[in-house]
Parts: sequence; C-alpha cells; structure tokens
Amino acid sequence: MSQEAADRPVVLVVDDDAARRELHQQLMELAGYETVTVASGPEALAVVEQRPVDLVLLYIAMPGMDGIEALGRLLNLNRQLPVIIYTAYSTYRDDFMTWAAEAYVTKESSQADLLRAIREALERRGVAVPAAAVRLEQDEALGGGAPA
Repeated sequence: MSQEAADRPVVLVVDDDAARRELHQQLMELAGYETVTVASGPEALAVVEQRPVDLVLLYIAMPGMDGIEALGRLLNLNRQLPVIIYTAYSTYRDDFMTWAAEAYVTKESSQADLLRAIREALERRGVAVPAAAVRLEQDEALGGGAPA
C-alpha cells in the first residue's frame, strides 16, 4: 500500500443492497476516501473491532440487525466514531435513537449533501479530508460531478 493510500480517511459503508454499496464505494473512492463495504450490522461491528475506521455510512433498513441497533452498538465500541445515517425514510429522524448519529441524510438528498456531511463530520474530528472530496462536493453542488 502506498503512503498516500495509507493516509486516506477510511469510510465504512454498511448497506444490505449490493448495488447501493457499489455506488457509494465508487463515490467515496472518487472523493479520495479508502472504502470498506459490508452488508450487515454484525459485519460492520467486526470491521470496527479489527481496524481503524474514520466514519461509518450506515443504511437503516436492513434485515436482522437494523441500522438503529447497529448505530448503538458501533457507538458502544467507539463513542467518537462519526456515523452518518443514510436512508430512504425521513421518518426515522423522529426515532430518538438516531439522534446519536453525526448526520442524517436521505436518499432524496444530493450527492453533494452526502459528501458535505462526511467532510464536516471528519473535519470536526480533525481528520484531513482529501482535496478530491472537496472538489467533488463542489462539482456536485454545481450539478456536474460524478454520475449518479
């Protein structure tokens, strides 16, 4: 692994839908993040126990351990770990358990909104954000970034 790759912030994408995981992985890698993807809450917990992760992008509606339960367990492992909830349903905002998340982004949000939430969460923790992430966020905000 190159030194540059080793310095990239690590984003863990947790989603049971393989196509969504791949889309998020592509977006995160275009933004300069190292990306780890898993399909379930238990897999996410295993990753966080085994290696450093800078941020978790967590889908809520998953079979077995849903994202809300996974959020609580992830934060029990590391209270400083920023978790961004990503969901199709804005109604989860009313669930007080989701209030522990760093941010709440709905699927209707733009990619720029998601990239901004990630950048802000990392910056609050003093993690250097790749220049590519800032450029991609700006491009997306202007409507000309990565394909959806």
